[in-house]
Amino acid sequence: GDHSITYPIFQGIAAGRPVGMIHIDAHTDTWGEFYGSKFHHGAPFRLAVEDGLLDPARTIQIGIRGGQNTMEGIEFSRSSGMRVVMMDEFAEIGVAAVITEALRVAGDGPTYISFDVDGLDPVYAPGTGTPEIGGISTVDALRLLRGLRGLNLIGGDVVEVAPPFDQTGNTALVGASLMFEILCLLAEAQC
Repeated sequence: GDHSITYPIFQGIAAGRPVGMIHIDAHTDTWGEFYGSKFHHGAPFRLAVEDGLLDPARTIQIGIRGGQNTMEGIEFSRSSGMRVVMMDEFAEIGVAAVITEALRVAGDGPTYISFDVDGLDPVYAPGTGTPEIGGISTVDALRLLRGLRGLNLIGGDVVEVAPPFDQTGNTALVGASLMFEILCLLAEAQC
């Protein structure tokens, strides 16, 4: 599904207390109303913050880039207290430093991982609705996820795989592989 599926998941898992999040994506998904609706795939994390489900001080957004018609999403993320790692910063400081920062921001509280495949460069995941060039490689994505061991992880998702745009099936393979890594982290966190 698209990223709008994460908001109802948060309604279920964060009803008692807000959760932190490690969010890998090309977009912040913190935009406001769009075409008369506040419920769309560009707004789940804004809604979650506004409803007290997502703790912005324990949220990091990684790989943000691309053409923006408005700065509204990035400005909301930053002003609410989220740590935004633009793709230029990711490339400059490297995956190891981003892992360290993600672990610092998430802390030891309950945390969710949300991975939009458009956070990857479209050479690795072309089958998505809003691809943005200049993204994360699959090697760095695996290193990033594997570096998140030890989190108080309570859930995760991989979103925005679009089969009609996935001519070779590569995006589906990448999405399934990323979800496997997140499930391994969840299994370890439950032990």
